[in-house]
Amino acid sequence: MATHEQVTVGVVGAEQIVHRIINLARELDNPGLRLVTAQYADEHDAHEQAARIASRVDSFLFAGPLPYDVAVAGGLPVPATYVPSGGPALFSTLLRGVLEKVFDPARISVDTMSRRDLTHVYEEIGLSASGVRLKEYTGPESAETFLDFHRTLHERGRTTGAVTTVPTVDVALQKAGVPVLRMTPSSMTIRQALTTAILMGSGAKLEESRIVTMIVRVPAASLPAHASASAYWYQELRLSLHRELLRDARPMDAAVVPRDEHSFLIVTTMGSLRLATDNLSMAPFLDRISEELGIRLEVGIGLGTSTREAEVNAQSAVDKAAGGGTAFVVGPHGFVLQVPGERTRAAERAVPGDSRALQILATLAEQLENANDTERIVDAEKVAELLGVTLRTARRTLSTLVDEGLAWPMPPPRSSKLGRPPRPYQLLVEKIPR
Repeated sequence: MATHEQVTVGVVGAEQIVHRIINLARELDNPGLRLVTAQYADEHDAHEQAARIASRVDSFLFAGPLPYDVAVAGGLPVPATYVPSGGPALFSTLLRGVLEKVFDPARISVDTMSRRDLTHVYEEIGLSASGVRLKEYTGPESAETFLDFHRTLHERGRTTGAVTTVPTVDVALQKAGVPVLRMTPSSMTIRQALTTAILMGSGAKLEESRIVTMIVRVPAASLPAHASASAYWYQELRLSLHRELLRDARPMDAAVVPRDEHSFLIVTTMGSLRLATDNLSMAPFLDRISEELGIRLEVGIGLGTSTREAEVNAQSAVDKAAGGGTAFVVGPHGFVLQVPGERTRAAERAVPGDSRALQILATLAEQLENANDTERIVDAEKVAELLGVTLRTARRTLSTLVDEGLAWPMPPPRSSKLGRPPRPYQLLVEKIPR
């Protein structure tokens, strides 16, 4: 990443991870980046520590979802994000557990990460997860139960040890004599979170660059030698690509038009792109469409204060993305960012197979019908009300429905209020089996 803009990120966390973030920030080679740190001994002090440095930073990066939620609940004057837990970090934690003979990885308790991530990790290493007990994080209140969850299972002989992401839980389990390892995020995960915090801190610059132009191109390497662009099979491919681009562009409220025989032009706004790509932490179009059509696409994203500037930058970005597999963002003043493919799994999203997700959709549809709501459009607050769950659980529920192809994320309504407006979702009730 290269940018000449001065951005100050406030890093809030326990001592160990704060030092890791500082060291990894040096590797970004970004002369415009400045870090201000605030360390705590207990995650519940996150808001107090963040408040001490809030006047000196453009954005916050918290060590995990728990301190982030605690701090956000207390109110923050600048944008904030956090380092995700779980996923790749579990691989190294399990390896440490085996090499250091801390526990049997087939019989442990784990907190914070999702069931899906846990299952995928165990499938990849060829172990059964049937003996693994999991406590997912759904908000600060759920973290209060982590200590008793791990300790009780171990005392009853159902586990050989514990894996936690919470430093205070780690310390308490050690004192209780429970074999435990703290799961810390990978370097790649921290770098991606730091990049997101930098982008969020660059708000003033990115808000000026409201025009976003994307070029999606079929690489020459994906075409047979001497193939004509007018060939019937290629026209069929272009039509299919256009259709799939329209499908993914809908949540971004974006326009899609053919640019030339091998590429399409997509125009949207920075706000819509941020929402669709989780603050540019994942590339649009790449994974799902590439898998759907069996080709590797080249995606270039251009930012600019005018349509012309954005398109020029998009051309530069798509040239950098030659070969496919990743996307590039190019903006004013030498701003360049490489964005990985989407984290969603196209195969899972294409066919709704999660019976629990279908059941949730049916419950929501029934309650909306009872309320004479025929639009079937909800946001996280509405879902929390209908299902009687926390706001965070409601957001996770909506994310699951989107992943399963049971809901469409829609552009947020325009609002004069400060802060990000709640995002609406269209429930696809026609997918409920009759």
